[in-house]
Amino acid sequence: MSAVKNVIKDNYNMMLLKDYLRESIKEAGFSHVEISKTPTGTRVVLHVTRPGIVIGRKGTGIRELTEKLEKSFGLKSPQIAVNEITQPELTASVMCNRLAQLIERGTAFRRATMWTLQQIMNAGAMGVQITVSGKLRGDRSSFEKHSLGVLPRAGHSASIIVDEDTAPIPTPMGYIGVRIRIARKERYIPEFELKGKKETKEERELRIAREESERIARTESEQVKLDQEKIEQMDIIDDPEEKLK
Repeated sequence: MSAVKNVIKDNYNMMLLKDYLRESIKEAGFSHVEISKTPTGTRVVLHVTRPGIVIGRKGTGIRELTEKLEKSFGLKSPQIAVNEITQPELTASVMCNRLAQLIERGTAFRRATMWTLQQIMNAGAMGVQITVSGKLRGDRSSFEKHSLGVLPRAGHSASIIVDEDTAPIPTPMGYIGVRIRIARKERYIPEFELKGKKETKEERELRIAREESERIARTESEQVKLDQEKIEQMDIIDDPEEKLK
């Protein structure tokens, strides 16, 4: 087999593996996977928001996943490591999945988009852009783009600062696509200077107390359900025509 065919085959197998992981460990908040070959086998690093779900009770989840990767995807002696994502709101793939689940559950796409924008910016992002496209309100396809903060659009700085991901959403009218681009402050290039109001000690204590008082979700579905309850309390007009009523 030629080198080109080997590359195509490896990329195709990687795509199938990512699709499988995205569905099988969705409740763990799967973000991405890193695969590297070692002298003793294949090292697989899973980046998730809730490692306990992947590991399972007494490691049963890891053992089942190891057998699946070895038999179905041909990985030799896979050694799985689980890496926890400490700030899921700043990870584009995680927020894409949450936004997709919100829309699938029946939340208006504009409400879900505004909620996701607020969650990302409150987590400390430098900027965010969310694009929703498809048959949003009728038979004709359209798109909406919402942005907050500072977001580099092109060039070397954008490739370093911006984290981007997309997700398809099946609906009765057809598929809706969402794309989220997040600019992270800790990645900005030194020649950019970020100016803003610093958080005081009292504000930090109040924020921590508020975060601790909130309910902690055990799975991604529970997190999306909590978000949906909060979205329903938001005062947002979904359709501009409602303003004229």
